[in-house]
Amino acid sequence: MENQAGCVSCGMPFRSIEDHAMSDPAKDYCRHCARPDGTLKSYDEALTGMSGFFQHTQGVDPAVARKMAAETMAHQPAWRGRQPAR
Repeated sequence: MENQAGCVSCGMPFRSIEDHAMSDPAKDYCRHCARPDGTLKSYDEALTGMSGFFQHTQGVDPAVARKMAAETMAHQPAWRGRQPAR
């Protein structure tokens, strides 16, 4: 990873090494988008996590949070152009 400003999955900025999956700056995704073994979560796993984040931090209902998450993720390199399963 060179000069990666944020997670390729969710867009979270990397402010410290600990923000990277497994605190490994070679990984271009964040700790929130990683499974316990350090691999990148699937699209649906990441979508569920980001939806929960939006519900918790912005107080939106689940359907709105899922739409917000899908729209955000559609612009990230790992998921560009991907649509959520219905």
